[in-house]
Amino acid sequence: MAAPAYGSGAQPFVWQPHSLQELQSIREQLEGAWCYTAGATLLRTQWEAELKALPQHLVSLSCIPEMSEITVQGDYIVIGAMTRLKACAASPLVQQLPILHEAVLAIAAPSVRNLATIGGNIASGIGDTLPALLVYDAELQWMTCRGMEMQPVTAWLLDGGIRGRSEEDVLVSVHIPMHRDREGSSLNSQACSSPVPDRKRKIAFYRKLGRREVFTASLVTVALFGEINLENGRWERIAIAVGGGSGLAMRLTESEQLLRSGPAEAAQAPMLAAQVMAEFTTYTDAFATEDYRKQAAGNMLGAELWQAFQP
Repeated sequence: MAAPAYGSGAQPFVWQPHSLQELQSIREQLEGAWCYTAGATLLRTQWEAELKALPQHLVSLSCIPEMSEITVQGDYIVIGAMTRLKACAASPLVQQLPILHEAVLAIAAPSVRNLATIGGNIASGIGDTLPALLVYDAELQWMTCRGMEMQPVTAWLLDGGIRGRSEEDVLVSVHIPMHRDREGSSLNSQACSSPVPDRKRKIAFYRKLGRREVFTASLVTVALFGEINLENGRWERIAIAVGGGSGLAMRLTESEQLLRSGPAEAAQAPMLAAQVMAEFTTYTDAFATEDYRKQAAGNMLGAELWQAFQP
């Protein structure tokens, strides 16, 4: 089904498929410039700033039910790409993932979260949910011309994000593995440390630094998820990610290895801060220099790790 877009004139045309099968059929008949839309909160700002041209066709994904659900499928929490950020924040399943839950709540204002979708935040390549998804080892499900494909978020970002995929590929859902000790947990959104089964201690946090307190684009975002084996006092699992601004988020594998190399303790905090500054690949723009972003990321991760070990 197609309808004229808002405004005068017959173009662009908005197509509104009601199933993935109908979406596939529409893709096969489109000619000329076109793009997918979700909440369109980012696209709207890009069109208004003339950073992107308004295409001849817009394909709205908002009427496909299977893309707007949050479910458990086997060992995964599955979030449809068209799920509004407001619905993500209210979901008991997403609240079991405190780092992602905090990231969602830190995005823009409530009025924007009412429209914006998690798929749009991911597909932008610079969304604030990406560091959280990286530390949770999330995977993306894409509908391609060859069928459905799964791709780890880490691999997608290393491949250049959306630029590394065909423009016809559509993000259907994000799959986040559920660890046994994560089920039923209700960690708050602060830097948190809690005991888990099998003599483990969990440390998890998410932080965003912006140009003002709320409703602002991020300069730097950081996330850490780790488990300490209390029998030997060492990290059994550790994942660290950084992002922010218009740069792609990334896992800091060398920083993770640094923490694994020694006892899990507060003394690791300054070493982590220094390693993050050395490893984080970022940029300079009108709002912050590369060095500032590096130092901010290192300080944020080091400070939160130190705080997690305090009695």
